[in-house]
Amino acid sequence: MNFKQVKEMLRRVLMITFTAAALACSASPKAQKVVDGVQNIKPDDQQSLVIRQVVSLIENYNYKKIPLNDSISSIILDRYIKALDPSRYYFLESDIKEFDKSRTTLDDDFRIGDLSVPFYIFNVYLKRYNERVDYSISQIKNKFDFNQNDTYVYDREKMPWVTSTAALDNIWKSRVKYELVNLKIAGTDQTKNIETLTKRYQSLKTQAAKFNNQDVFQIIMDSFTEAIDPHTNYFNPRNAEVFNQEMSRSLEGIGATLQLDNEVTKIVNVIPGGPAFKSKQINAGDRIVAVAQGVNGEFEDIVGWRIDNSVSKIKGPKGTTVRLKIIPVGQELSSKPVIITLVRDKVILADQSAKKTVKTIQSDGKPYKIGIIDVPAFYADFKAYNAGDKNYKSTTRDVRLLIDTLKNIDKVDAIVMDLRANGGGSLVEAIDLTGLFIDKGPVVQVKDIRGNVNVDEDKEAGAAWTGPFGVMIDRLSASASEIFAGAIQDYGRGIIMGTQTYGKGTVQSTIDLNRIVEPSILQKMMSVLAANKTKVQETTTSQKVGKPVTTSTVIVDKDGVPQLGQINLTMGKFYRVNGNSTQHKGVIPDFNFPSIYPLDKIGEDTEPSALPFDIIKSSTFSKVADLSGIKASLMKMHEQRMASSLDYKVLQQDILDSKKRDDETSITLNEAKLKAERDELETKALARLNQLRASRGLAPVKKGDKATKEDNFDFIQEESLRIMVDLMKLTENTKLTSNTLNLNK
Repeated sequence: MNFKQVKEMLRRVLMITFTAAALACSASPKAQKVVDGVQNIKPDDQQSLVIRQVVSLIENYNYKKIPLNDSISSIILDRYIKALDPSRYYFLESDIKEFDKSRTTLDDDFRIGDLSVPFYIFNVYLKRYNERVDYSISQIKNKFDFNQNDTYVYDREKMPWVTSTAALDNIWKSRVKYELVNLKIAGTDQTKNIETLTKRYQSLKTQAAKFNNQDVFQIIMDSFTEAIDPHTNYFNPRNAEVFNQEMSRSLEGIGATLQLDNEVTKIVNVIPGGPAFKSKQINAGDRIVAVAQGVNGEFEDIVGWRIDNSVSKIKGPKGTTVRLKIIPVGQELSSKPVIITLVRDKVILADQSAKKTVKTIQSDGKPYKIGIIDVPAFYADFKAYNAGDKNYKSTTRDVRLLIDTLKNIDKVDAIVMDLRANGGGSLVEAIDLTGLFIDKGPVVQVKDIRGNVNVDEDKEAGAAWTGPFGVMIDRLSASASEIFAGAIQDYGRGIIMGTQTYGKGTVQSTIDLNRIVEPSILQKMMSVLAANKTKVQETTTSQKVGKPVTTSTVIVDKDGVPQLGQINLTMGKFYRVNGNSTQHKGVIPDFNFPSIYPLDKIGEDTEPSALPFDIIKSSTFSKVADLSGIKASLMKMHEQRMASSLDYKVLQQDILDSKKRDDETSITLNEAKLKAERDELETKALARLNQLRASRGLAPVKKGDKATKEDNFDFIQEESLRIMVDLMKLTENTKLTSNTLNLNK
């Protein structure tokens, strides 16, 4: 369903309610409880209007079509409290009991636009937050004994809520001690450590004072929409602007997507082609704990910072240098940070082109040339296409040219498509790209909110490559990547290697709430704002992130028109041609590798509100080949290699170690023990690295040496290429030409 259809459909149904809501903007809101000791933040009339309309949109047009009821209200409350206090550092048990009085009433409140309860909860949180920061500052200069055998519980998510302020004091005293012992182990003196930690907590309090109603409303809406499904998301006007800038596919900075996870800035995704990606030192799941500007700038600790303030420190103009202190994924926060220096650059997402490499694998004295096509995203320059540019940029066009070169110049024997960490993109490109490897036929089925199923097909006869083909996937392969890999698997066109994909099989439509409201209604809202002399801000990125604002701010555009934000609404679901949904389960590879990303932490099946897996009727399609007859032989050869592979054993051990550390919730505050644990981890990591280097005939490295190009050996890719060689060897007698493989012969 395109935006015009959505807009007209919603306009007809919602216009009356929008009109009524807008006319009620000047009505007195329900009295909100006052929290002593903080500047109480309150919602505005626009937010009251938005929450009503989002309720209506979700109940009528979300794919689930579930009513907002007491059960959903309870989930929203739990998500909201967890968003504010995930490790139970701030709220008291008495606070939670008070909040529970509203457990089954948020649905009724949201339906009439009443946000007083969640805003009151936030103000209580703000009071507790300031209390904790003030207490921590008062403890920093205390003399701590780092020879005791006490511990600090840093993850209290599954523990009971604290019953008294005194108990919270003990927790925060341990936290201060933990942070001081960390600094002490790093080698700085006590005076410097006290200064560093004092600045950290003072910074936290300064940032807390910058919260406004836009920030609070976004947290409330995230808790609301994600209680429905993970991909229905509301963006307040400021965040909508940022989101749409990113969708315009041009960013300046390090090239990474960031989010706040338990008060720490975590890297969610590394953008191919950006500085972080090129460094080969940064991965999804890494945590940034400090940032420094330039080569010699002093590090600023960003633990506990708001995500927008952290981002403003990390982003910056092209050509400038930023240094990051990183805790690698899988390591404890107490681990010694790795310092990484990056030069910021302009990352044009549309220019993340597919690229090729050619590798030769020797087997039984015979060389096999394999072309690897790395596809970072399913992209297309629709603006150039609509302008009639015949040379517009797209994934399919780029890959077609690469195939032509691999086939006619490089003369490869097989091709492997690398879709690891490819989060998707254009559905059209996923369909067209599949068409380069099959003859015409269905590629994906899409089911809409009415239950209608549309089959999208490749209608172009012939294929650009008909020879041996493989696809590499991992847990971060999602959406369009899953459609492509699933189609290749269903047609028997190639073998799928890697780990189970993300499982994102839903379709979203972006709805600008301003575009479904009559201009006259917005004009009436403007009059109300003028009459009330409401504080307004223009939506412009020229405003510095983190600049102090009033606690109640209405966002308007350059013409003074109130901005309502936008919602990405789940309105459909993808299905493979065999009828299986890509939702929840994703694509299961033919050859499964251990996942460096924790499958119980990352993926659609880890989201409680995710839509379920289901099956619809299969499309009518003709398989290219039946690979089931040779999979057992291929698997046997693969397993024989893995039994003697040091890389495989190290990968498995690294995953086990990471899982063990991830399950831990506390850490020693004994300086000697903590230092010994860190040293052991570093020694173990260095020994493994040198073990792997020795297996490749490389000289050992010493502690502190920089990683070399050889250390970036891609074991999973190497083994995937060997599986392709096995495939070719088993089917050599059926090869019709150098570029054609008929496994049915």
